[in-house]
Amino acid sequence: MAFKHPLAAVFILFLGICGAISSARAEPLEIVGFGDSLMAGFGLGPDEGFTQKLEAALRAKGHDVTIANAGVSGDTSSGGLSRLDWSVPDGTQLVILELGANDMLRGVSPDITQKNLDAMLAKLKQRKIAVLLAGMRAAPNLGADYQNGFDAIFPKLAEKYGVPLYPFFLDGVAGEPALQLEDGLHPNAKGIDRMVERILPDVEKAIAVIQGNS
Repeated sequence: MAFKHPLAAVFILFLGICGAISSARAEPLEIVGFGDSLMAGFGLGPDEGFTQKLEAALRAKGHDVTIANAGVSGDTSSGGLSRLDWSVPDGTQLVILELGANDMLRGVSPDITQKNLDAMLAKLKQRKIAVLLAGMRAAPNLGADYQNGFDAIFPKLAEKYGVPLYPFFLDGVAGEPALQLEDGLHPNAKGIDRMVERILPDVEKAIAVIQGNS
């Protein structure tokens, strides 16, 4: 069907462009939670994991987000580095990077952990994906030298790459049996609630920076 007036065609085209722009803006912000069993939701029900509850908390505060769970139980920083490229798809705008706990439990040298996390941060920076680095702390029974070396990894890398640091992913849960599973390592559902409550302001800040730069 031919338009009888050129202005009509222009008007229809304009409406189409506006609709496309509006549709693009309506797409949710894509977040990936990349980590080990603490991110994966070990021992928890389908809606009790960290990524699910964080997404629900953000949406309740008006943020249009989706959070993919890229946690793998037992993963070390070496394993995370090997799967980073395919675990974080194109279009991801923010990665919550949480790895290192299994390195620590296995006594892996902090130098190796730092090297692997450094490589992951470099890859994500190259892809222009924002990162919120979730830190971990070493158990005191590993000795002061190991503890000092491990604990220093996360602030060093956050400073090097200019990314925000959430100092301790298990803040408020570690050492609290009522918030942990029977293994004394992983959070239970109530523990996840506390973790989400504590980290939520930092995630909101990261989202605000992304939206401010877009």
